[in-house]
Amino acid sequence: MSTSNLNQRFISEAKAFLLDMDGTFFLGDRLLPGAMELLELLNQRGLPFSFLTNNTSRSKLDYISKLRGLGVKEEDARVYTAGDATIAYLNKHHAGKKVFLLGTKSLAEGFRAGGIALTESEPELVVIGYDTSLTYARLSTFCRFVRMGLPYIATHPDVNCPSPEGPLPDIGAMMSLIEASTGRKADVVIGKPNPGIVNALAEQWGMEPKEIVMVGDRLYTDIALGKTAGVKTVLVLSGESRREDLENAKFLPDLVCENLVDLTRHLLN
Repeated sequence: MSTSNLNQRFISEAKAFLLDMDGTFFLGDRLLPGAMELLELLNQRGLPFSFLTNNTSRSKLDYISKLRGLGVKEEDARVYTAGDATIAYLNKHHAGKKVFLLGTKSLAEGFRAGGIALTESEPELVVIGYDTSLTYARLSTFCRFVRMGLPYIATHPDVNCPSPEGPLPDIGAMMSLIEASTGRKADVVIGKPNPGIVNALAEQWGMEPKEIVMVGDRLYTDIALGKTAGVKTVLVLSGESRREDLENAKFLPDLVCENLVDLTRHLLN
């Protein structure tokens, strides 16, 4: 049986779709099965969609460039990242404060472009992103600032990032290391399953979250949005989660599909 579902009616009634990228739409540098066919069908039906990702190792512009390189039309490469959501949060709640960022050069450039003042010394708060350029020296500095009691913000909670070689340690694994060293968890975690990301797009589209479907591969972020943001959810088994993970899952999807090919079949039925 290719698909298990709890209630499929919502698929035909959906008015918009949110699409995760890593492990859902592509894996590494290749599109996953059904990716372009799903976009074509959504466009044919006039259903708005946006790509939504927690991965903050890249900027929005990086992701748009990657999607374009994989063959996605310019007008379809609409991206909102946990980095964007974090910048919005900082500008709203910590405007003008100096930030020590544990993140990639790409993320740092995005923060600066978003008006965030970055510093390597005497910060007023610290932010951790998915830092694939992590060094022990900067990790040690980050932990020192955390021990000082500075506000500690994380861009998202993902433990692993899917890749063609298998799961890679993501920000959640780094946060566990920091907690073991400092005794502190992040004060605020932005990104999925934070409902703010969904609410911003729902308002833009002029609809209620319950009319939107989130498609993703992680139970504790993508599927958790069903509870935190009130959207309907589809779990694809092309990334991090496996069918056996559903047995003890805290958050259950409304529909489980092997991949986007499987999802497109449901949309056509």
